[in-house]
Amino acid sequence: MTTPGAWWTRIPDPVVDAVVVAVAVVDVLFSLGDTGPREQAVAALACAALALRRRLPLVVFLLTLPASLMLDIVFAPFAALFTLAERSRDRRLLVACAVLFAVAAAAPWPLSGLASHERTWTLVYFFYTLAAAGAPVLLGQLVQARRDLARRLAEIEEAREHERLLHSQAVLARERAQLAREMHDVVSHQVSLIAVQAGALQVAAKDPDFKEGARTIRSLSVDTLDELRHMVTLLRASGGRASELTPQPTLADLHKLVTSSGIDTRLTGELPSDVSTTAQRAVYRTVQEALTNVRKHAPGASATVRLGQDDDGAAFTVTVTNTPPTRPSLPHP
Repeated sequence: MTTPGAWWTRIPDPVVDAVVVAVAVVDVLFSLGDTGPREQAVAALACAALALRRRLPLVVFLLTLPASLMLDIVFAPFAALFTLAERSRDRRLLVACAVLFAVAAAAPWPLSGLASHERTWTLVYFFYTLAAAGAPVLLGQLVQARRDLARRLAEIEEAREHERLLHSQAVLARERAQLAREMHDVVSHQVSLIAVQAGALQVAAKDPDFKEGARTIRSLSVDTLDELRHMVTLLRASGGRASELTPQPTLADLHKLVTSSGIDTRLTGELPSDVSTTAQRAVYRTVQEALTNVRKHAPGASATVRLGQDDDGAAFTVTVTNTPPTRPSLPHP
């Protein structure tokens, strides 16, 4: 989540540049005094150059040095030095510029009076000005670091958003695969039951019309199983929109499965109630698939489903057995 910037970041750049030039002009006016036209010209050049400080920060800073030498001004060179520090990553250049400003500000004007000027106070003023020049340099570097940090945070947020998208796609793929398995187990179980019952009616029926109707039902069921298999394959490969899965079967649904299986089935034994939901679903699907195989390959047979567990309760077993078939089986897809 991004936060809006500070109010000063929303001020247009031309307005900021105009304010900077105006403040520099006021600073120069306080320092002009009884200066000549040469000093006034370099002061005007320094103030006007500030309008280009965003495009040519180093050139603008160099243009403010003559005014710093001839006049006692600080705002114009400080503004140029701040802009240079904000945009440059060469720290040696920044140190050199700060030293140049300190030399220009501490040197007496005119330079012919350098020999008679008090050198001790010149040196003290040099170090004082150099320390003051560190303020715009450090502030500009701080603004640059803040901008870099904001850009880095935006990149991290974008990467996290991409990671969340990949995670949601992976979850969707797992749900899609589970939905495909559930569809195959549930629907094919019911359709194969229809096919088996229709096949039994086709064999036992005496009336030609009744036998033809049973054959048609069985043929449609077989075609449905083929279409179902094809659809499940596509679902596993490409998937669709996210769908909410229906409630999954548990051990409590085994009795209904046995009674509606279409064959004579007996359910014996029980499993502990603390069996996990995943294990309960696995038991249900195992029994369901086994009874489907009995209907397919042993028509007319009866089956027994036995549930049990070890003495120490560490593992449990599911056994499905069937008797020999009582009538021939019909081919299935």
